[in-house]
Amino acid sequence: MPQLRRNSSQRLDPRGPLIFSTRALGRGPGSEHTETRTVPAPADLRAGLVGVPEGAELELTVRLEAVTEGVLVTATGQAPLTGECARCLEPLAQQMEIRCQELFGYSPGVGPDAADGYSLDGDLLDLEPALRDALVLALPLAPLCRDDCPGLCVDCGVQLANAGSEHSHGPAIDPRWAGLQKLPQYEAAEYQTEADLLDRSGQDLN
Repeated sequence: MPQLRRNSSQRLDPRGPLIFSTRALGRGPGSEHTETRTVPAPADLRAGLVGVPEGAELELTVRLEAVTEGVLVTATGQAPLTGECARCLEPLAQQMEIRCQELFGYSPGVGPDAADGYSLDGDLLDLEPALRDALVLALPLAPLCRDDCPGLCVDCGVQLANAGSEHSHGPAIDPRWAGLQKLPQYEAAEYQTEADLLDRSGQDLN
């Protein structure tokens, strides 16, 4: 959720990579300015198994548009993702699209919803909080190394993509009878299916 940026005693550094000046726009609605920047990714852009590495290059195109209430900022671009596949747990590296659009008011908001907005600091705006919110919300909850990743074998944990179509562990055994396989009289190969185990157990009881 957006947060009110900071109190007025903490002034913005205009040299910051995500600090933008709105002075050229003026306060007249309709004026706009667009610029492209390559900036380092802020820290802690992560959710679950995937995230944007701190310091990674973000390619951004940022449009600043003056409106009645403030400056409407639209940022688009790309960010690198690293993490683990949710199915096979292998490392993955992908690109994600960035889209962030927020209104920065000319003055801090008032009332019960004040904490839910962004505001300018004089002629400067800090895009980092809004960009962080947009990126974290856009991160995939279950990232995949590829759309058809088959995942891991539920019996042995091998990667099914590498094991091949012939990978198998034979007929499934009901867990309630699996313990019988450990007994000496059931170790022969002919008693390895569930039906064989049930049949042999019945014979032993008789």
